[in-house]
Amino acid sequence: MKRREFLKNSAFVTTGSLLIPQFLKAYERQHLDYTPSNEKVLVIIQLSGGNDGLNTVVPYQNDIYYQERPSIAIKKESVLRLSDEIGLNPALDKIRGLYDNGLVSIINNVGYPNPDRSHFRSMDIWQTGSSSDQYLSTGWVGRYLDAQCSGKSCLPHQALEIDDTLSLALKGKNVNGLSLQNPEKLYAQTQNAFVKLVADSTPASHHENVEYLYKTLASTVSSAAYVHSKSKISKSRFIYPTTELGKSLKTISELILTGVSTSVYYVSLSGFDTHIRQNDQQDRLLRQYAEAVDIFVNDLKANQRLDDVMVLTFSEFGRRVKQNASNGTDHGTANNVFLIGGPKRTRSILNEAPNLTDLDNGDLKYSIDFRQIYASLLDDWLKTDSKLVLGSEFKPLKLY
Repeated sequence: MKRREFLKNSAFVTTGSLLIPQFLKAYERQHLDYTPSNEKVLVIIQLSGGNDGLNTVVPYQNDIYYQERPSIAIKKESVLRLSDEIGLNPALDKIRGLYDNGLVSIINNVGYPNPDRSHFRSMDIWQTGSSSDQYLSTGWVGRYLDAQCSGKSCLPHQALEIDDTLSLALKGKNVNGLSLQNPEKLYAQTQNAFVKLVADSTPASHHENVEYLYKTLASTVSSAAYVHSKSKISKSRFIYPTTELGKSLKTISELILTGVSTSVYYVSLSGFDTHIRQNDQQDRLLRQYAEAVDIFVNDLKANQRLDDVMVLTFSEFGRRVKQNASNGTDHGTANNVFLIGGPKRTRSILNEAPNLTDLDNGDLKYSIDFRQIYASLLDDWLKTDSKLVLGSEFKPLKLY
């Protein structure tokens, strides 16, 4: 039986029932103090559902945009203008403030060859860093962990997802990230009486799969204890929004400011599949995003950590140029990507605005492969070999 199948099917693997036999206590202690060689942190925000990029970064001078979207286009007088061609949705007023301070980069027309309009498949492509005809079982962040931990053991808190389940993006061949809603909850789940009972026992078998299971569980519990202990050190004085994203970014900020040895954080904001009555729903979500990110950035800035933290925001695809009959938009292809934080920029709009006169069957054509962004972040920010992680060489971009 393969290790992954063994873990999936094992009766021992249940929420809150993580087992640590005594023979793995040495393993557990050995890796608690591992720290990454690079102090930079990447925070990934996934806008799930396919955010409409044209109503996010608005081509307000383009007549075709208004012709194709007679009832859902953002009114020209409401657009937060960034250049002579494009501006932001007014719901992103807080992002505009960060932009004016040189802390936002916008990358237009991001996609990949032969795009897939399925939510699940397109998200898999983005999370694995694969081609559209390639199916991978590991994510690009997971393979980053594999590369960082080659020749040494790492604990899963090197990459944290603020959620109940772990996304494919954080699953590696040898190392996985760790998912948690909050450190207190995860730690409590590892402290029940059943765990302590089994911790005093020794497994009858030393089969490879059994030992692999116990090592995986031991490292998970070790990470839970480590993150929990660190999370008590620093509590943010900033008032975050009470939205799920606001709570998640508050958790991430406190862990960063505490000094947790985590290189990548991952969080999602869902609801962007706007087939009907798009404007109200998208505006509400974009405002949630902007308000949470603004507080997060200012929190880090006030604590002298912003230069070391970069926020990547993406969605699995954009929407069609033409609105549908339900005052919404359908699944499209290329989209925009935001990079926020880190050092101040010399330029904030990194490439050309979408070309609405040259479409691919009604969809935007991509000009930047999303893996170029990954490659740039891996090489320049996370200081690892992007070719090793992505499997191929992609032309890097000057992101900041």
